[in-house]
Amino acid sequence: MDSTHGATQTDGGIGARVQRKEDERHLHGLGRFVADLVIPGTQEVAFLRSPLAHARIAAIHKPDACAGQVIVRDDMAGALDIEPECTLPSYKSSAQPPLASGKVRFAGEPVAMAFAASRAEAEDIIETIGLDLDELPPIPNADVARGNTDVRVHDHWSDNLFLSIDIDKDFEQHAANAPVVIRRTVDLARQCMVPMEGKAVLAYWDHQFHQLIVYSATQVPHLIRTGLATYLGIDQGMIRVISPDVGGAFGYKCVLQQEELCIAWLALRYKKPFRYVEDRREHLIAGANSRQHHYELTAYADRTGRLLALDAHITIDGGAYSAWPFTTALEPGQAAGNLPGPYDFRGYRCRTECVATNKPGFLPYRGVARTGVCFAIELVMDAIAREVGREPWEVRYENLVPASAMPYKNVANKHYDSGDYQASLKRAVEMINVAAVRARQQKGEASGKLIGVGFATFTEQSAHGTSVFAAWGLPVVPGHDQATVRLTPDGGLEVRVGVHSHGQGMETTMAQIANEILGIPVARIRVVHGDTGATPYSTGTYASRSIVMSGGAVSKACKMLLPRLRCIGAHLLRQPEDSVRLEGGAVVAGAERVTIAKIANAWYVNPQLLPANVDTNGLEVTAGYKPGVDTGAFSYATHACVVAVDPEIGKVDILDYVIVEDCGRMVNPMVVEGQAYGGAAQGIGTALYEEVLYDDNAQPLTSTLADYILPGPTELPMFRIEHMETLSPHTEFGIKGVGEGGAIGPPAAIFNAVNDAIRSLGAEVTETPLTPHRLLAALANAQAEAIAPVTPAAIPEQAEAL
Repeated sequence: MDSTHGATQTDGGIGARVQRKEDERHLHGLGRFVADLVIPGTQEVAFLRSPLAHARIAAIHKPDACAGQVIVRDDMAGALDIEPECTLPSYKSSAQPPLASGKVRFAGEPVAMAFAASRAEAEDIIETIGLDLDELPPIPNADVARGNTDVRVHDHWSDNLFLSIDIDKDFEQHAANAPVVIRRTVDLARQCMVPMEGKAVLAYWDHQFHQLIVYSATQVPHLIRTGLATYLGIDQGMIRVISPDVGGAFGYKCVLQQEELCIAWLALRYKKPFRYVEDRREHLIAGANSRQHHYELTAYADRTGRLLALDAHITIDGGAYSAWPFTTALEPGQAAGNLPGPYDFRGYRCRTECVATNKPGFLPYRGVARTGVCFAIELVMDAIAREVGREPWEVRYENLVPASAMPYKNVANKHYDSGDYQASLKRAVEMINVAAVRARQQKGEASGKLIGVGFATFTEQSAHGTSVFAAWGLPVVPGHDQATVRLTPDGGLEVRVGVHSHGQGMETTMAQIANEILGIPVARIRVVHGDTGATPYSTGTYASRSIVMSGGAVSKACKMLLPRLRCIGAHLLRQPEDSVRLEGGAVVAGAERVTIAKIANAWYVNPQLLPANVDTNGLEVTAGYKPGVDTGAFSYATHACVVAVDPEIGKVDILDYVIVEDCGRMVNPMVVEGQAYGGAAQGIGTALYEEVLYDDNAQPLTSTLADYILPGPTELPMFRIEHMETLSPHTEFGIKGVGEGGAIGPPAAIFNAVNDAIRSLGAEVTETPLTPHRLLAALANAQAEAIAPVTPAAIPEQAEAL
């Protein structure tokens, strides 16, 4: 692992490889999750879920013996349907009832709920509920949805189209007379998020504070409070949302879930505690889906492989509902806006459609649309290179936005703030050793396996803000994130932020930012998050925004505290205020120093020692922060891999995997690496293993982890990572987000490597996941069509020096 380009090491501050503060409790089994909470009298809740994907509800029969413990939609007085709004012109609203009403729209949709002292008893009650359904023709996929408007997921629509977005930027002008035209169809399979902890919620009524207390495994506690208040019809001040430890989220937990609204309604109605914890089969059947994109692409290039224009038609299978506050508006917007990636070309036409089908609704998943667009554009770049007979990395290099062009506004109006994309590719080429791979290919493998090398370069838009979300017309738009910092009487520090961690190490990195400014040891800094009653407002953790937004707010608040510390410290030292400085956790004047602990003691315990001009606001500051530009800070990376393909059994082995990433100034390189490794593992799942399957009746076929395959330790390579640091000019310390990037690049890099390996057989694969069946089918089709072996012209034995 090479970190020679990493941040300067400090004593716990920015750039230090500080061990994560939160790891100790988790490694000792002392974490506290929703399922761990013990509240006397808690009623456990189970849901009756529809066995059909599309049907009218004729009747629901409650069992007489426990009718008071069964709730259907008609019983939920005061609860509104969840209806995410959007002001985009073509958007159609899809109101989602907390429990199905009138008809069911996907297999697994909750129809009724039952509660009892234990989950097992609640499930027994569910088994006794009668459900009469009149089956309707199912809409299992996007092709059926668009081809049959007589059958509609939402009856009040005229068709099955959630939303369409069109972009045309000088396309005809730049596509005209292009000598090289490449067409490709690219598909990504539907996926589940599969966090270790599924969705979980516990709610009760607090009579003392006259508040509904909701414990939820969510990424966005403040946003969930807003949603619950909206759809329960009560003031936000009557709700307190607490998010304890969260066992992974990946976007799955950044929207308002039906079950959250149901449990909150029960607690509000009965003034008792109620809890629901999703099991794995519920998650795989009904939790949520993502990733399913279909691309029809035509690229126009010159004879050297320089991309001139791109024409794209993107279809997204959005499932039955849009979740609140955003999904079906977000996904096509991100797809259309990010398809051009890190490339410098000037002609672009794109139509993106999100269609409704009888499947669970689309939710954001780590990388939101960018895994798909990276997969699509990177496969096209390699196809162009093969067509013009050049090394794929060389063609890619010449098409990347050069560092000299930064800041750069691309063809889709994305503002790339800083970076050296070509340098990241160059370093990946060196690390993966393309020349050695080409020599190995020419020599051949004794085993008969085929060797290939592939690359993917991408951008990650992080911390995009008010104008971007407002342009999508979403009901909740992020503004300034706030942080509160408070010195304790003994010189420790409390940091309160509105974002929430679900594995990113924020309790450590936020403390490191505070340490960088105040010098207080990280061990003496306590980060408080995940509680709307104890933290300032934030829309939460998503879109790689937390370290930029809340980290920036922590930095700003700590800086605002500095003059107050200098004022008191100078007085205690009997020195002029302009002659002192803060250094190493103390106010210093020459050889004399007074610690922050003594300054805090003076404010809290011995105020007689304070100067007359002391700031009476004390040693607590709340500050808000947004980056200097609202379009976000763009991280980027190049992924490269070498694979071995067995053409007899269709197996793909990853022999080497390299990541060269740049997220600006790294707060903690170890945490950055953890984010990259974890994301890359999920990206390998997208590439080779994960697929939610449905039959023609829209019935799920992958309802257990025996059917839905995840990569494990034996399927993952030993990642090699190198860091670059190009500071953003618009953020505190030049920091950029890095939470999603690891999951974006692997499918493209792996598929490009596989296609490189099998190019001599005339085969190409463009559909995830790359199962042995799909790979063997591609090889068989190539043979059956008698495609002559492709020998790219003049692939050099030795990669040219850049």
